[in-house]
Amino acid sequence: MFLLIKKSDYADILVPRIKRLKFETFGHDCVVLHESDIRRKRGAFARLSKEPRETFLERLTSIIDDLPLTVIGVVIDKRKLKDRYTNPYNPYHIGIQYGLERVRQYLRMKTQQDSLTHIVCEARGAKEDTDLELAFRRVCDGANRSCVPYMFDIVICDKRSNSEGLQLCDLIARPIGLSVLRPGQYNRAFEILQKKLFSGAYGAVHGNGLKIFP
Repeated sequence: MFLLIKKSDYADILVPRIKRLKFETFGHDCVVLHESDIRRKRGAFARLSKEPRETFLERLTSIIDDLPLTVIGVVIDKRKLKDRYTNPYNPYHIGIQYGLERVRQYLRMKTQQDSLTHIVCEARGAKEDTDLELAFRRVCDGANRSCVPYMFDIVICDKRSNSEGLQLCDLIARPIGLSVLRPGQYNRAFEILQKKLFSGAYGAVHGNGLKIFP
């Protein structure tokens, strides 16, 4: 899942609004927003009664709806991947390549493809992080659909850093995935996110803001 936002909008809009929501809900900003914790009512969310929890979710949805951001989602169906390929690549690395290619396309449309862009990823473990960085740099060195170098640098960030951007990515990943894997299921969050998906040069979300593989 890739979330694209101007640094000025991140610093001036996203961060203050998320922090204010945390302060007004929990009394402090140390809570890390994980989609699974909210959904399963774990941690700080276990202590919220129904009304405060619903208010929190409504305000969070409103924040996401208001934010000037663009989303690129890559959905890998692991079952289909395994069925189709004898020795499939790591699905996470497939997602990285498809995602970076579309981020580069977005930046090219904004004539920003030659400016250094930092891609912040959540740490997953020493081995996983090393493998991720190798896959990332391979794509940026030219192993991509355009066969050109990308001006990207990777920042692997510990989830304990309480990064608002990483938390937002975590919150939106499941609704986008479910829109593909369970298309018949009601998905209010995706209704909000749908208009944030990158639509490419010709207004097509599929293949651009939403890449499905295989």
